[in-house]
Amino acid sequence: MSWREYHEFTKHTVEKLRRTQHFLDWANMPNPFRHYEGVPVLDLPADPPAPQIPALEVLEGRTGNTLAKDGAAFLSQLLFYSASISATKRVSSTGGTYALRVNPSSGNLHPTEFHFCTRGLVDWPDGLYHYRPSSHMAEQRAIGDFVSKLTDTTAHLVFVLTSIAWREAWKYRDRAYRYCLHDIGHAWQSLALSARAMGCESFALGQFSDDKVSACCLLNDDEWPMLIVTLQGSSIPVTTKSPIETVLFRGEANRLSEEQVPYPRIEQIHAATKHLTETAIPPDPPTPNGRSEIKLPPSISTSSSFGEVVRARRSALDFRGGDESMSLAQLATLLASTGKPLLADFAIQRLVQLYLYVHRVEGLAPGAYRYWPEHAELENIKQGDQRLAAAALSLGQDLAGNACVAFSMIGDFENVTRIYGDRGYRYVHFEAGAIGQRIYLAAEALGLRATGIGAFFDDEVHKYLSLAPEPGQVVYHFAVGYPVFDPRLEA
Repeated sequence: MSWREYHEFTKHTVEKLRRTQHFLDWANMPNPFRHYEGVPVLDLPADPPAPQIPALEVLEGRTGNTLAKDGAAFLSQLLFYSASISATKRVSSTGGTYALRVNPSSGNLHPTEFHFCTRGLVDWPDGLYHYRPSSHMAEQRAIGDFVSKLTDTTAHLVFVLTSIAWREAWKYRDRAYRYCLHDIGHAWQSLALSARAMGCESFALGQFSDDKVSACCLLNDDEWPMLIVTLQGSSIPVTTKSPIETVLFRGEANRLSEEQVPYPRIEQIHAATKHLTETAIPPDPPTPNGRSEIKLPPSISTSSSFGEVVRARRSALDFRGGDESMSLAQLATLLASTGKPLLADFAIQRLVQLYLYVHRVEGLAPGAYRYWPEHAELENIKQGDQRLAAAALSLGQDLAGNACVAFSMIGDFENVTRIYGDRGYRYVHFEAGAIGQRIYLAAEALGLRATGIGAFFDDEVHKYLSLAPEPGQVVYHFAVGYPVFDPRLEA
């Protein structure tokens, strides 16, 4: 199955939704936490210090610092602000609770797992680890130099982000692979920005042999490697160590459900994206057509620290409508946070364009706009009230119309797949998720709140925005505004 066949098959239409009914099997819901039993578990210091650099400065590309003096302290701070539990919600009907994390996830199902390899960290054994967010600990799956097995860099810390597709497929069925890829993009930026706030930079690798990485990282059969992220910088506490012999602990992966329902199309699209191809075909950069450009004002700043923003970030349940508006300066800051270069081997140019449904922004007339980050400009493509259209296109979800502004992310599949083949399908979704993570944090820093929307009527979006499916196809929706109170939140 090619990326095009999968994408077409998983598009939402009114007809498909009418003829297909899906009831969630709550008794078979996958466990959102992976554990490896029978391995040493290393403590990470509790309550690590919060990075104090303002969140908007991190999004602008500035680096912070850390006071971590050893590997355990550094890893604790890094993971606490990129992958840990941040709050709980209580289900009123049952009294049960479930966890929220600093890295968001479609349906809060969390298909993404964080594995990492260390080399030369002070007072921390070189080896292969899996992060256990349920207890903020590191499961030691092997000792030895695994960094050099994954990359040829001088990095001291390398992460491997994996997906467990079944966690998403339980609810979203065949379309779940899209959401897994979105979530990897969110997790990537969550990790990269946390690292930057602590004084080091990262680089993501999407071009690798899946099978070799799976073998190296001792991954369970239900986990698929999606992205390698290397971290480097003087803030990482390192020392010179003598080589040590490799010892494998492996461990037994916990069973996530009593029954895992197969989804052959997900298996097929993943198999297609495993193939590595790269040609010398240069990408075609988008060119502004010069119609109705609106110059955006400079970005504004806030004092909200990175640590504070990350731990407070939530997905909005809905937004307050009425007369509450965001300022044009807030919108400009939000958009500027999405336009910074992404550091990855596949990020040769931006693969996603932002279209806006502006509802309530002071100084900007309601309408649909295209954002041109090269010149910090908006191009008006439709005038008038967009609230009903935004909600209807987002599968009838009112929050897209109640927000101050909603977004359609349009991915350039044609260009990226000309270069990388079907594997490029991953990269477009990674970038969309990365942009979404930046919107989340910028909105929170600006006193707003955001939510990602993975469900939309694909072809209706194209028609409404007058887009031809080639080269642009919608891959993600987002909304930003003033949130309604969520009574389920406990922390």
